[in-house]
Formats: sequence, structure tokens, C-alpha cells
Amino acid sequence: MKDTTRFLNARHGVGAALLLGVCAAQAAVTLSADGVGNTYELIESKKFGIEVPDCKHNVRHVREALDSELKKYVFAFDIHRDLDDDRCSATDRQRVEIKTSPEGSPTQQHTRGETAYYRWKFKLPSGFQPSPSFTHIHQVKAYGGDDDSPILTLTPRFGNPSTLQVIYTGSSNSGVKAEVNLAPFINTWVEAYVRILNDDNGSIQVTLRRLSDGASLLSWKSGTLDTWRTGASYNRGKWGIYRSLDNKSYLRDETVLFADWCVTETAKKDCPSAIKKQ
Repeated sequence: MKDTTRFLNARHGVGAALLLGVCAAQAAVTLSADGVGNTYELIESKKFGIEVPDCKHNVRHVREALDSELKKYVFAFDIHRDLDDDRCSATDRQRVEIKTSPEGSPTQQHTRGETAYYRWKFKLPSGFQPSPSFTHIHQVKAYGGDDDSPILTLTPRFGNPSTLQVIYTGSSNSGVKAEVNLAPFINTWVEAYVRILNDDNGSIQVTLRRLSDGASLLSWKSGTLDTWRTGASYNRGKWGIYRSLDNKSYLRDETVLFADWCVTETAKKDCPSAIKKQ
């Protein structure tokens, strides 16, 4: 990079080098924890929105904590079974999420025909308790128009055994598209990758791999699917804990860890994998 900048300075002046820096910066939006405190401010500085029940349960539900395995700070999403609701309104569900927001950069707002690439890490705690109802840890949703149901979710589901589901909801062919045992996801860091072409004739790819050795835990490619909603302005990603209280007895207080979001509309390589063994 230094050699390239030196060449541009010599041949075209400093302006060309600055332009190169701007283009590189716009290739992807990243969000990583940087230490305890000012967590909401850090998230919002990267144009992510925050959806939390803080106004009724007056604590910050997203914080930063030092992770001994990754040896760096990560984001801890805390949800409390008997104290939290959905953004201080709906009481039949609970939500602690961040999202690419209406005020976000164009890179975070995926309009019709655009392809979005997401990469991030997450860790479900030991003893994690899903319910027979929904517990979403990732969603892709429309903004505007027919935006009630998510297009894509990653959903731990109670069962015998409990599973992690990839669920698609669209104009047709909706339902669980991939399902694997939940046990390998517990108490282990997972790198998630999602590619979605946002269009009437769109497509989705989901890949979940164990961070320590790159082992594949779930892989699904959709083929052609309708990933665009009538009247939508754009699609966006959401991450955190969004769960129903319809089967409250199955649930407990939970802390789910997240780290190192990368969002781009240019190419998969602009959100590179942290896994050394490919």
C-alpha cells in the first residue's frame, strides 16, 4: 500500500492517493469491539442501529467484554427472561439487536438487484436454551413496504435434539431450508458468512464454520429465490437475540457473544475470512 501511494503521489499528486484511500474505505463497513465503555456510541458511529429494551429495564443490553479465546474485546448481548421486552412495547417477545440502520451508508442498504456480503463471528454460551418458538440470532429484513416477516433467519430451535435452522420466508417455497444439530455450536466461536442477491430472482448462501479449525457446521445455497419485498426501500441485516416468550419456561437469561462484522456490496474478498485453514 505504501509503495502504491508513493507511486500515485509521484505520478498524479496527493489527490489520487487520497482517492484510492476513499475507495478502499467504501469497499466494506466493519465493526469490532475496542474496549469496555461507550459501546452504543461505537456501534452507532459505524451507522448501525440499536434495538433494545433499555427504557423499561434501565441497563445497557449490549456491552464489550474481553474474550479469553480470541484474546480481544467482543460484543456481549445480554437478555433477561423476566425483565426484558421488545423495544419497550411488545411484551410477548424480547429483542436485543443491532441492524444496518436507515441512516447507514449505501454499503449497508441493499437495494433491488444488489448483492450483499456479510461476515461475522458469534458464540452461543454453555447451556444455551432455545424454545419451541422462535429465537433468531440473525435476520435479513426488508425496510419499508411488506417488511413484517424476515426474509432469512438463523434460528436455534428446541427439540430432541435441538437444532440450528436456516429459514426462508418469501412469496412461495417458504420454510426451513437447512437444519443441523445445535450441539456443535455451543461454547464455540463460529464464523458466519451470508451472501444474498436482493431481487425477485435472487439467491442466498449461508456458510457457518468453526473458527478454530475451519470445520463446516452448516452450508446451504438456495438456487433462485424471491428475496425482494413489494414496496421495500432496501434490505438490511440484523444480529442479536430476538425471541418469543410463548414458551417462556424453556428460556433463561442469556448472553450471546458477537464479533467483527463486515458488510460489503462489492465482493466476498472485501470481507475476508479469519480462518487460516480454508
